[in-house]
Amino acid sequence: MRIARLDRVRPRILTCLGGLALLTTAPLWGQAHAAAPPPNVILILADDLGYGDLGCFGQKLIKTPNIDRLAAEGMRFTQAYAGATVCAPSRCSLMTGKHNGHAPIRGNREIKPEGQVPMPADTITVAHLMKYAGYTTGLIGKWGLGHPGSVSTPDKMGFDEFFGYNCQRLAHEYYPEYLWRNNNKVMLNGKSYSHDLMAQEALEFIRRNQAKPFFLDLSFTLPHAKLQVPDLGPYADEPWPDNLKTLAAMITRMDGDVGRLMTLLKELKLDEKTLVIFASDNGAAYSDSLFNHSGALRGHKRDMYEGGIASPVIARWPEKIKPGVVSDQVWAFWDFLPTMAELTGRRLPANLDGVSILPALLEGKAVKHPPLYWEFHERGFDQAARIGDWKAVRHGLTGPIELYNLKDDREEAHDVAVQNPDQAKSFETFFKSARVDSELWPIQTANPKKAAGKANAKTKAGAL
Repeated sequence: MRIARLDRVRPRILTCLGGLALLTTAPLWGQAHAAAPPPNVILILADDLGYGDLGCFGQKLIKTPNIDRLAAEGMRFTQAYAGATVCAPSRCSLMTGKHNGHAPIRGNREIKPEGQVPMPADTITVAHLMKYAGYTTGLIGKWGLGHPGSVSTPDKMGFDEFFGYNCQRLAHEYYPEYLWRNNNKVMLNGKSYSHDLMAQEALEFIRRNQAKPFFLDLSFTLPHAKLQVPDLGPYADEPWPDNLKTLAAMITRMDGDVGRLMTLLKELKLDEKTLVIFASDNGAAYSDSLFNHSGALRGHKRDMYEGGIASPVIARWPEKIKPGVVSDQVWAFWDFLPTMAELTGRRLPANLDGVSILPALLEGKAVKHPPLYWEFHERGFDQAARIGDWKAVRHGLTGPIELYNLKDDREEAHDVAVQNPDQAKSFETFFKSARVDSELWPIQTANPKKAAGKANAKTKAGAL
C-alpha cells in the first residue's frame, strides 16, 4: 500500500461545531486491513530522554529492560525526530501535524502565574481526530500548550480526560502542591511523587476503557528537570555522583511503569489490539560523560544537531508490526497525526507538513519524506533542515550554512558546505520558504547569547 502524497490529499470539511471543523471518514488503510478494526493507541512520551539513554539504543549503565523489550517485540527507529529541540514546540508539532515553521507554538513561553502560550481556539489536534474516529481520548502527564482557563486546555483540544500538569514550569517539581484532573485541582500538598500517581492513573484509564477504542497520550515528566526520586533502586551502591544515581533511578522507574502497563494490556487481552509508541520529546538535557546520553550523536537539548532533535522511537503492535525490526525510515513528530488519520480512516486537516508512515510501520515499506524543518528561538534564531541524507544547520538569520551528509556522517563531525556549494545554496533557499512569520515568535537578530539571556529573563524559557 502506498500513502498518497500530502499535496495530493484534498481534505473535505463538512461541518463546523464551535469553530472546529469535523473531518470526513475515508478508507485510507487499504484493502488488506479493511476488515480489521483500528487498534487502541498508546503514545508514551518521555521528557528530555536522550537518544542514547535506553539499552536498545546503546546505553550500557542505565537499566531499561521493559522498553528494550518493546524494541525486541516491535520496531526501533534510528532516524526518527522530535518536533523541536525543546518541550512546548515539540508537543505542538505532535498535536498539530505542523513543523516549527508553521506551527502556532514555536518556543517555550510562560504565562504567569501558571501555564504557557495557548494554541489558537480553532486548532485541530490529533486528539480531535481520534475522538471523531470513535476513540475515548486521554492525556496523562504534561500539557504545556496553554494555561488554565485559556482556549487551549486539554479538554478544549480533544481530550476527554486529563490528569497531570498544565504548566511545564510547575512540572519541574515531582512533589507538587497539586495536579489537575480536567479543570479541577487535585491537592497533594507536596506529599506525593507525581510520576507514580500518573503511572497509576494510566493503568486505571486503560481498565475503565478496555471495552472500547481508546487513545492515551501518556506524557511522563521523567527524567526532566529537577532530580527527585523516592529511592535509588538498583543504583544505591553505585560509585557514581548522587545526581547521576538519581537520574538513572528516574529513568529506570519510568521503565518499570512501562512494564506494568504492558503487563496490564496482556491481562486484559488488549495486547494484540493496541499499538504502543514510545518516544522522547527532545534531546537529552544532560551531558555528563558517564552515561553518554546522546550516544554517538552531536549535541543535546537546545541544539539543532542530531543529539538535540533525534528521538529514540519504538513502535509495537503484535501480529501487525514485525518484531525485532530496526528501521531507518526518516520521520518526525508532525507525521504522527497523518499516520493516525490513515490508521483510523480519517481524512487530513488542511495545510499539514506531515505524511503518514503507516506503510513503514505495517509493511516495512519506505515512505519518501518531504524536507524536514526546525527552528529555535531561545538563542537568537537557529534553523535546521534535512532533505534526503543532507542536513543543514544555520545559527542566526544570516549565518553561514553548515552542511552534513548524514549517510556518511551522522555524528555531524564534518561540515562539507565548502565542498558542496550548490547543496548549501539550495538549503539557504529552502530556509526562506519553509516558514511563515509569526507575531508571537519574531526572528531574533541580536547576538545569540544576549538574546538568550534576555529571553530567559523575561520568560524563564531556559528552565523549560
